[in-house]
Amino acid sequence: MSRINCEVTSCSHNKSQVCYANCVDIVGASAKAEKGTCCGSFLSKTVYSELTNNVLSAGSCDCLKCSVETCVYNKNYLCSLDSIQVSGENAEYYTHTGCASFRLNDHLSNEAGI
Repeated sequence: MSRINCEVTSCSHNKSQVCYANCVDIVGASAKAEKGTCCGSFLSKTVYSELTNNVLSAGSCDCLKCSVETCVYNKNYLCSLDSIQVSGENAEYYTHTGCASFRLNDHLSNEAGI
């Protein structure tokens, strides 16, 4: 089971900085830095305020998908880390979030001259 340490307190999946979404999807296919990534599973508490209360019994996230092809931890579109940090403390939209655990694949950055 993946642990998502989440500072996005405005997300309905967040309870005490732990993500309780059944599956988290980190997106940003060609990101070069954290700011090019985001949590595609973000749901605003202003719209989905009761969601976390309904899923707490299921436990924390058990699936961590990653479509960030440039991240060293992306293995066949799954994150190979045991835990990640999601940033975006006062996010209003999923694009205001990011994967703070993102690391650019050195092999890709050398090929691109980055």
